Amino acid sequence: MNLNLERPIIFFDIESTGLNIASDAIIELSFVKVYPDAKEEIKTWKIKPWDYQNARQIPINPSASEVNGIKDEDLKDCPRFIEVVEEIVDMMRDCDLAGFNSTKFDLPMLVEEIERVKSYCESRIALHGLAEDKKNKAKQVLAQIDIDLHACTMVDVQNIYHFMEPRNLRAAYRFYCGGKDFENAHSAEADTLATYEVLKAQLDKYSTPNPINNLSLKNDIKSLSELNSRAKAYDFAARIILKNGVPTINFGKHSGKSVKEVFDNERSYFAWIANGDFTLDTKRQFRRLEEQYKQELLEESKKEPSQEALEQLKLNFNSK
Repeated sequence: MNLNLERPIIFFDIESTGLNIASDAIIELSFVKVYPDAKEEIKTWKIKPWDYQNARQIPINPSASEVNGIKDEDLKDCPRFIEVVEEIVDMMRDCDLAGFNSTKFDLPMLVEEIERVKSYCESRIALHGLAEDKKNKAKQVLAQIDIDLHACTMVDVQNIYHFMEPRNLRAAYRFYCGGKDFENAHSAEADTLATYEVLKAQLDKYSTPNPINNLSLKNDIKSLSELNSRAKAYDFAARIILKNGVPTINFGKHSGKSVKEVFDNERSYFAWIANGDFTLDTKRQFRRLEEQYKQELLEESKKEPSQEALEQLKLNFNSK
């Protein structure tokens, strides 16, 4: 069925250096623009992710490369976002937008990239000593990318999917256990028994490779637990994750930093966690790690200094 459109709609998708909207960047952006007469226009940009403040390419997180197949060297000769932003914004003008999970990620990431360009241009205009032609160029870019994406009508296809095909226990029971509801849904005992029946039915259904993705389930609790998307969470709220086995902060200004690094450089952060609006489990895990690092420092201080360390101290003293 063709879409009933009053104006063009752009379906779009983004690949990025990672999932942190505040610090990651777009590396690929694709538009499919559908007009009211059903005509389609497709445009895809490969983009060199750029840190404007430090004038350098932003590296792609290895886990992101595993998903999208794009590596840093693939983008070294591609334009930066600032070099294509006018074309991108021009294509979006007077359009509605659509995507899959786009309200949570793709649209915020796209807006963030546009805001970075705006901020960079504004800093150029305010820069003392910058040539007037360069300031005028920055003013021109600002004028060309003046668009309010908050005002766009946004269709998130994932939301429709979840609305029409609920992802809850009752829906799972219908799908895996014969197409009917179970009795006394939402009583604890009935829900628990239904969950048990669903897992057994899943093991039956996926005992051989699925023709869609060639995956099967192994009837082994450890293997099943590893399918949990939160399995690498260090605390249940996933404020800390295990990254290459290292407890790593997964939110806020220190996202991506190891907990140990923050302990070494900003001890007050742990007090902020302890007094903040976090789950008790999260607070407990931060407190446990803080105590661990303090104990490690204490044990290190009790060790006899090595001969090498003593010689270095002697050199330092004699050089003064």
